[in-house]
Amino acid sequence: IPQYAETIIGMDGKEEASFKTLYLLHGLSDDQTIWMRRTSIERYADQYGIAVVMPAVGRSWYTDMANNANYFTFVTEELPNICFKTFKQLSDKREDNFVGGLSMGGYGALKIALKNPERYAAVAGLSGTLDIADVTRNRPIMEWKSIFGYDLESTDELYGTKHDNFHLANTLYKNGGK
Repeated sequence: IPQYAETIIGMDGKEEASFKTLYLLHGLSDDQTIWMRRTSIERYADQYGIAVVMPAVGRSWYTDMANNANYFTFVTEELPNICFKTFKQLSDKREDNFVGGLSMGGYGALKIALKNPERYAAVAGLSGTLDIADVTRNRPIMEWKSIFGYDLESTDELYGTKHDNFHLANTLYKNGGK
């Protein structure tokens, strides 16, 4: 959350009644700390008055996994509820909430926004995985089974499911969603 103080260089001491919030999702080989270590996210958050939430989800693909590690539910329901209850200055209005991510996080951001369009004004996928079945095709199936379902025999089975962002986008479009 931006910290406004007149005694800090580059801060103007202004106070915000509520902040817009960006949920910023990490990639497969990183964790939530990558944004603080490799970007200027803190400076941008202060400059533009945006709160940034950076969850850690391991190699989950932002999915409620077969092993009952419910990362999709965590990021879409539990985490926002905790944030809104804990930090009263966060706005829960759609127009004030955004989700973005890098690589696996880009996939997750698109999936989250497509499944919850009423919650997010915009989504950004930075080098994000768009076609989950294609990306997973040439990798060992055992990891994908633990994520997407133990009965998975081929990643082609992901097409047309809740894990397929193209399917989610088409469904949202057909239903007149934003």
